[in-house]
Parts: sequence; structure tokens; C-alpha cells
Amino acid sequence: MGMRTVIVGSGSVLPPRVVANAAFLQHEFLDADGSPIPKANADILAQFEAITGIQERRYAAEDQVCSDLALLAARDALASSNLDPESLDGLIVAQNFGDVRLGSTQCDLVPSLAARVKAGLGLRNPDCAAFDLIFGCPGWVQGVIQADAMVRSGQARRLMVIGADTLSRVSDPHDRDSLIYADGAGAVILESRETTDGILASASRSHAVEGSCLLTTGPSFKKDAFPGERFIKMEGRKLYRFAVQQVPIALKAALDKAGVKLAEVSKILIHQANLKMDEAIVDGLYALEGLKAPEGVMPMTIATLGNSSVATVPTLLDLITKGQLDGHTIQPGDLVLFASVGAGMHINAVVYRVPKGE
Repeated sequence: MGMRTVIVGSGSVLPPRVVANAAFLQHEFLDADGSPIPKANADILAQFEAITGIQERRYAAEDQVCSDLALLAARDALASSNLDPESLDGLIVAQNFGDVRLGSTQCDLVPSLAARVKAGLGLRNPDCAAFDLIFGCPGWVQGVIQADAMVRSGQARRLMVIGADTLSRVSDPHDRDSLIYADGAGAVILESRETTDGILASASRSHAVEGSCLLTTGPSFKKDAFPGERFIKMEGRKLYRFAVQQVPIALKAALDKAGVKLAEVSKILIHQANLKMDEAIVDGLYALEGLKAPEGVMPMTIATLGNSSVATVPTLLDLITKGQLDGHTIQPGDLVLFASVGAGMHINAVVYRVPKGE
């Protein structure tokens, strides 16, 4: 038995605005060259739902920004774990666009969102370092990896890692891909404990040479509609192929590093990016072992929450932990694989065994 990093609390916030696919029936969707898409919006939406699984998504309230959501998730994690914020030795906020106010795509990043959350919590301990981490959609998983490294090196005993984004504020209303994006925040509290469980291993990869062009920012597809503004842009088909080819390999490497078998995994909490893509990734992972993915191994929230980037995995974990996702539980002794892929292109994974109360 040795010192390992374990999860001792979680929290999340589901933004108040529920936006169903039908809300986009009157949108003007254009191709990248600015030409009209030769399809009725009803057909566009039907095809979109069949591929992504998204039926509705959540948007932040008009007066909310990303750090507001992050603060709410942080408060929820502290309340549900009954922990004093002053006991935190570190606060990491994974995000990608900072605070973006409604009606603008300007990113507000000074001070860091982590500093804003720390101030919002009234956390005065100066030794609690608060910093942001930008790593695309895998940012929250990377934050957990960073927190684990800090615990293992003795820099910290207890940290909070938050994933928060408001992608609705940086989505081009004339791009079909804008249908994917959503807002949200999730948080976990991790600490050092003497156990044989907790974080067993982790892995991070960056395929920047071939992948950095797949998810970027660019002008609206409607020329002159938003002068000087930049929106999130995605090479969807190329990204799909990249993820399906590369992510299973990276996830298997993490399991091998942990010295555990894929057949032992109880749940795979994967970034909620696209239903078909996530299914193909998990099927590809099991195919590497000559296996078929077990029923229920991959819980999904994308149908009702959309793709909220760094917020998807911690939100998923919190909902399951609190019994709010029908049909799914995580029990002591379960082996859980956290996984994500996104802009960069970055891939990462954490192999985690739920402590058995040693």
C-alpha cells in the first residue's frame, strides 16, 4: 500500500437554457464557401441527430460567463463533499476561451478563470495556487493528470480540478457544426491517501503536426456578417477518422501502463463529443483485444447536454456518482477509464480504481 490520488468529491452545473434541435429550424446554414446548403433544415437536423445523438443542449444564461459556471460547479463539489475550501492546496480550471460575454466572441482571460473562481469561493490561502489549463476538449482529464503529478511529487495534498466552457458563445450560427456545441461545468476534488486504489496510471499524447489544423478558429461562413469575429471551426470528417484510428491505441497504452486488463474496466467515461464517434472509439478499443464492448460500459449524456468540451467528463462523473443518470452506477472497486480527444490534436486517459475503503 502507498500514497495514491483519489477522488473525494464532485460537482457540476447544468446551465438553465435548454435548446432543442427544433430551435434551429429557421437558421440560415451555409457551406464553408458561403453558399446555401441544398437541403431543408429539417433534413439537416435529422441527419445531425442520427450521427451525433444530440437532441438538445444546454446554454448558459444571458448574464453568465464561463467562470460563473466554474464557480457553481466548485461550490457543488465542496458542498457534496463537506470540505472546507481553505483545505485546498491547488485549483485548476481547464477551459479554452475564457469568459466570453453574450453578443461577442472576445475572450477575457485576465485574470485567469481559476483566480476568479478562487476569489468567488472566498479562498484566502495564498499557498493554494490557482491556474488555468488550455488543452482542448481533453483539458479536464489533463488537469487531473497534472493534479496527480502534484500530489505524487509532494507539492499538494488536496486539489480541485474544474472543466468549464461556454462554446455557444464562440459558435458560428451559420455553420452546421454549431449544433454540436454546448455550455457546462464540472469539478472534482482529489487528495492524497494511503491506498492501493485511486489513479493507477495516465497517458497524454499530442499529434500536432497532423492534427493541429482539425479544430481551429475562423471567420463566419456568412461573409461580412461578423467583421473581425472568429468562431470555432472543425474539419469534422478528418477529425472523426483521426479519433477512431488513434484514440483506441492511446487508451490501450494507458491500461497497459496501469497493468490492468480491458476486461476489468467497469465504465469508460469518454468525452461526449459525438455519439457515433465515441461508439467507434470504444468498439475499436475492444477490437484491439478481440473483444466486444459490454452493454452499458460507455454512459452517454450527449443526447440532452450536447458537447460542452472540458465539462463533459466531470459532469458525467458527477451525475453518475449522485445517482442522476439512469441505469449507471460506479461502485467501490470498479475500474474506470477517463478518456478524451480534442483540439491539438490531444488524446489522454486516466485509469482509476474506485477506493474500496481500506
